[in-house]
Amino acid sequence: MNGADKLCQTLLANDVDVCFANPGTSEMHFVAALDRRQEMRCILGLFEGVVTGAADGYARMAEKPAATLLHLGPGLANGLANLHNAKRADTPMVNIVGDHATTHLALDAPLTTDIVGLATPMSHWVRSTPSAAQVGADAAEAIGVARSAPGKIATLILPADAAWSEVPEDHQDKIEVATFQPPEAPNAAAIKQAADVIRSGRQTLMLLGGTAMRAGALEIAGRISKHCGINLMASRSTPRTERGAGRVVLDRVPYVVDHAVKVLAPFEEIILVGSGQPVAFFLYPDKPGAIAAPGAQFTELGGVHHNLELALEMLADELGVPADVQPKLMPLGDNSLPDAGAITPPSFSAAVVHAMPENAIICDESITFSQAISNLTMQAPPHDLLQLTGGSIGIGIPLCIGAAIACPDRRVIALQADGSGMYTVQGLWTQARENLNITTIILANRRYQILHGELANVGGGTAGVNAARMLNLDDPDLDWVSLARGFGIPAVKVDCAQALAQEIKKAVQHDGPYLIEALI
Repeated sequence: MNGADKLCQTLLANDVDVCFANPGTSEMHFVAALDRRQEMRCILGLFEGVVTGAADGYARMAEKPAATLLHLGPGLANGLANLHNAKRADTPMVNIVGDHATTHLALDAPLTTDIVGLATPMSHWVRSTPSAAQVGADAAEAIGVARSAPGKIATLILPADAAWSEVPEDHQDKIEVATFQPPEAPNAAAIKQAADVIRSGRQTLMLLGGTAMRAGALEIAGRISKHCGINLMASRSTPRTERGAGRVVLDRVPYVVDHAVKVLAPFEEIILVGSGQPVAFFLYPDKPGAIAAPGAQFTELGGVHHNLELALEMLADELGVPADVQPKLMPLGDNSLPDAGAITPPSFSAAVVHAMPENAIICDESITFSQAISNLTMQAPPHDLLQLTGGSIGIGIPLCIGAAIACPDRRVIALQADGSGMYTVQGLWTQARENLNITTIILANRRYQILHGELANVGGGTAGVNAARMLNLDDPDLDWVSLARGFGIPAVKVDCAQALAQEIKKAVQHDGPYLIEALI
């Protein structure tokens, strides 16, 4: 047994049985070890941002980490943007990054890099394992860190000689078991303080994020809201939300600063439940960065590391909320076929509500359409929503891969802007190779529409010739149908809402991936 075998043994012993990979020479001993253990499902991504984004989507739905396999510092660097998103999502993940043999580092070969320096900003834990004897213990610690609440990024660097060297006999049969920290129990003083705020009669908002966005926790929050007359709202971007018809009605903090300021202006008290204080994505001239009302008071019921459903249960008990209080639930929307006409946020959402099956998973990277679509598709059948959490675009296509691997019996639907989709378009090949049940809907406006708005927001006016060359995706137009077919995925193009609904209906019944380019 060599160090690579020991690493594989430790991953599998701790229920890490999926590896999203883009390996190179330094990782070949680990590749060979994975080849000897067919219990591990190995999935190739043609770009490391696909690998890390897929591991994020997998963990959000499987509620356990996958491993990634990345090639040296440059391979890790290619995956950092979606590691940033995963870190913001509190996603558990174990990154295995190969390195040169320790005796080769001093020679400064072309691929020699500071892997620790690259990994540290996007990881909670980083270690270069020194030897085959230490690989198992280090891997178990990495898994333990990753699985500790609320979920963390652990990066284990595997030098080639630690992978190929023999493990000492007294370490070979020892199974290294990861230990991890479960969610913390709620703080009784915080429960009492939040209850006092609600009883004060001041205008109060409960702002939810993290695991408070699951159906059970939302139902309790909805009961508190109904009984006590306080408002509920979701953070701008949440990793996973269980929503749809029959679940609690919940809007989210708007992206546009002026709108967000207006929405939050009435609230004198804001109770944070798995959420940070609301802030603007960026600072604009003459606009606030902190978007709550001036003088608003914040009270934290629980952070992302707490058991938030239990915290809400304790708060409901403290407030004397009767068990028979029913929260306001979302009705099922009109699922009739939309009229023919241009694809707008309302008609797009109507097409999704018409065609989407129950228990689907929506991965939303629709960017400009996102807020309007999110509000309107809440009337669809019950489903999970996965969102872009860290603001680094290019996660939508890979996020779907991971979700589909974690939940093969559920239809995954990507609401994907065309500009951000091009960052990780290689993920379509992985969808085809693994025959994943993913319906990708490309919202094709052939421009970075959000950046046209941002140019105006900072006082830059409307785009002239030079700005348009940097913000538009035309000349030539992207042809998503040809791109998808080139990756092995059937695809169609539509330009009206009725045709879109009909194609979604067809796509969700198709075995395997399907892409629809919707011209908006």
